[in-house]
Amino acid sequence: MKAIRQGDVILLPVQQVDGQKLPHLTLAEGEVTGHKHRISQGEAELSQKDGNLYLRVVSETALLTHEEHQAIPIPQGNWIVKIQREYEPEGWRYVAD
Repeated sequence: MKAIRQGDVILLPVQQVDGQKLPHLTLAEGEVTGHKHRISQGEAELSQKDGNLYLRVVSETALLTHEEHQAIPIPQGNWIVKIQREYEPEGWRYVAD
């Protein structure tokens, strides 16, 4: 599996999902707009460990949605959730969405 990107969120495949299960499926919230990257369809679990978020898609696919981006089907499997970074002459910064 390859990385999946939606706005500032990137999902990278991992072998195993660790951590404490969270009671929601919001991968990231917008800092200014309040928009959210979240799983809106399909069966999935979100967990957290050592400051990292892990997504486990249980159903064949789960739909990742956001108010400003096209919905993306996420295939069954284990993923780590990261916020993308980009390089500028002043250094690395997180991508704002």
